[in-house]
Amino acid sequence: MHCIALRHVAFEDLGVFTQVFQEEHISIEYWESGLHPCDLQAWLAADLAVVLGGPVGVADSDRYPFIAAELDLVARRLEAGLPLLGICLGAQYMAAAGGARVYPGARKEIGWGSVDLTSAGAAGVLAPLAAAPVLHWHGDTLDLPHGATLLASTSVTPHQAFSLGPGQLALQFHVEADATRMESWLVGHCCELAGACVDPCTIREDARRLGEQARKAGQDVCRLWLGDCRTR
Repeated sequence: MHCIALRHVAFEDLGVFTQVFQEEHISIEYWESGLHPCDLQAWLAADLAVVLGGPVGVADSDRYPFIAAELDLVARRLEAGLPLLGICLGAQYMAAAGGARVYPGARKEIGWGSVDLTSAGAAGVLAPLAAAPVLHWHGDTLDLPHGATLLASTSVTPHQAFSLGPGQLALQFHVEADATRMESWLVGHCCELAGACVDPCTIREDARRLGEQARKAGQDVCRLWLGDCRTR
């Protein structure tokens, strides 16, 4: 199997998913956002596709024209019923492609924490997160697109995760984040942390304390998602 991962910043990659993909003999091809041509034929031919996170937003297309092209890629893959995982910005793309609103949340949600699973979430690919930490790192939120099934929530963000069909999964939070590489996130997003008055020392310490548990849960989610993709 072959996976195309659309990456917006270098340190927000497939993280702990990479080991699972290697074990499953799935090849990974990164498309660097704004630099790699948006080849629709190749995008639709890929067995798997992942749209990773980034500091831009759906509403920024006037300043970052590549956003419109990426939204089209997401919409085309969803319309074709093909497996797609959207993480953070990728989840917002999936919502927008389905006609739902994406807008600033009540406040930025940054740091290690939990999610509350719905009954559908607990019975599906997110089941490993029932008692496991995830990394939250977003300021925007979203409404659910038509036909979506809500999978997870938090008090700050009611719509944390949803599915649109077999293998089509949207996550506002980061289950792929590798806690052993947290320093790259803290440096790369230092201005955002300062603006939100979030202490990087807290995130660093939580990563050390919770990282191994998060890695195991994240990789289990990845395995379940791959199984869901294969049975579509």
